[in-house]
Amino acid sequence: MAGMKIAVCCLYPDIMSTYGDRGNVETVLRRCEWRDIAVDVTELRLGDRFAPDAADLIMIGGGGESQQRLIAPDLCKVKGEGIREAVTRGAAALAVGGGYELFGRFCQLERGAELRGVGLFDAWTIRQNALLSGHYDTISDAHADRVIGELVVRWRDTLLVGFENHGGGTYLGAAAQPLGQVISGHGNNGDGTEGVILGSAVGTYLRGPCLPKNPVLADFLIGAAVSKRYGAADLPPLADGLEEAARAAAMQRAREAVSTARVKPRLSALAQAGLRHRRQARARTAPAPLRVSAQRPPPASDIQQHSGNARSGGSR
Repeated sequence: MAGMKIAVCCLYPDIMSTYGDRGNVETVLRRCEWRDIAVDVTELRLGDRFAPDAADLIMIGGGGESQQRLIAPDLCKVKGEGIREAVTRGAAALAVGGGYELFGRFCQLERGAELRGVGLFDAWTIRQNALLSGHYDTISDAHADRVIGELVVRWRDTLLVGFENHGGGTYLGAAAQPLGQVISGHGNNGDGTEGVILGSAVGTYLRGPCLPKNPVLADFLIGAAVSKRYGAADLPPLADGLEEAARAAAMQRAREAVSTARVKPRLSALAQAGLRHRRQARARTAPAPLRVSAQRPPPASDIQQHSGNARSGGSR
């Protein structure tokens, strides 16, 4: 694919880059390099405007509440319109964690001001606690206040893996489509859905970073970026042995978490808060949240069935 080039725009890399989110950008760079696709990376910070035609792929990582408060006005007022227009024109996007929440309509704190979002996704987030410092005295305190652990999601014909750590429940409106179905973990708000997808724009709680362990998702974004610029994309396969090994390790951790949960079931404070806030969230927004029947996660054997599925391809 020599001669091809895509433009990647990374939003607030100095602020929104927790849980190794820079690894998502590096994954795109390497997988493009192995296919002889050149990549121009532009980093936009506070005050920088977003030009809709300047990016084929938009990326934003996660951050705590203090980071969200810092960027929310700039993201909404300075960059929001350009981001929405770029996605409408076919740009791909990956918004993770706190970035995912701010790509929706708003993020509402239990005891704090509402943070307006980009409005790209018909989604909103309600957080039960306002812990500005992000500091917990004990691991038990953190687990009681947040959803923390391995997350496995069925997307298309594959399983995506990652690590979730969030204190908010995200609800999808009638115009939103979930990224996938939760197999293990919590996801958006405990209703069995995870993330959101709009065209080639993805919002997700999969962290860790997620793209190194999910090459199929990485190639989906790269393919969409190439298609935006050249009208078509036929990405040659890569030998993803290391990536699949990392994915298998995450699946193993998820299986162990499922087994532990069966021994000592516990409904987290966030899950309880999600139930309390569901009615409040519906009342506050015009469209009703997407009604998805909650399904009991398949047994650990279902995760086992998929963990051995590795894709093969050409050499790098």
